[in-house]
Amino acid sequence: MEWWIFPRLVNPAPSHFGMTCQKDPEAVSVSKMAYQTLQQEYLQIPVVTRAYTTACVLTTAAVQLEIITPFQLYFNPDLILKNYQVWRLITNFLFFGPVGFNFLFNMIFLYRYCRMLEEGSFRGRTADFVFMFLFGGLLMTIFGIFVSLVFLGQAFTIMLVYIWSRRNPNVRMNFFGLLNFQAPFLPWVLMGFSLLLGNSIIVDLLGIAVGHVYYFLEDVFPNQPGGGRWLRTPSIIKMLFDTPEEDANYNPLPEDRPGGFAWGEGQRLGG
Repeated sequence: MEWWIFPRLVNPAPSHFGMTCQKDPEAVSVSKMAYQTLQQEYLQIPVVTRAYTTACVLTTAAVQLEIITPFQLYFNPDLILKNYQVWRLITNFLFFGPVGFNFLFNMIFLYRYCRMLEEGSFRGRTADFVFMFLFGGLLMTIFGIFVSLVFLGQAFTIMLVYIWSRRNPNVRMNFFGLLNFQAPFLPWVLMGFSLLLGNSIIVDLLGIAVGHVYYFLEDVFPNQPGGGRWLRTPSIIKMLFDTPEEDANYNPLPEDRPGGFAWGEGQRLGG
């Protein structure tokens, strides 16, 4: 973990007798450099992970500042269908409760495993990653109706953990220095930890179930005899999120080249 140090400013001089308050130029310069470094590190986070984690943090901050309330965010099918409050389909995935241990625990796992998926098996496949988000969110929403869950963000995090763990079966894990196991057991260890804390395991089971459905349809069933790919990213999502690959054999027209026509290429003056 990297720690960013923001230097404090020098105490300002008294403003009486015509004296003005001035900041230490060196401290300002170091602070500006630290801010630019932090900004650069933030922008290096993959785009989907950056967007989702930022939305979760901003939503929680808005609730803490009492700009909005959880009652405006939770999943309620009646309000969605009858009052057309469609934003609840998204906001119920963004709120993890008030700032505390549970929030920090979920944010760490969400950021870590979402980023490892995006930089690992989904590297260069942003559209497929977005489609996995949409598929998992839709399936979780349907299941959530029957289990009466009002916030599905934690279940979504478990889904990401499950998919990563199944795609990295040989990774050795250590849980708080007490338990060693292979990666595929991680979701079940987290569920056991929730049980020890006295929390309901319905959320964990929902995340594991949805994660397994995606993993089976994407990684298992296509490799079975007579199997095939049922999950295909729609072309509109690919068009929005995937940059087209450049064709090495493509020869642009003269008017499409930088600077317009290729003046002087193989031409003689007066030729």
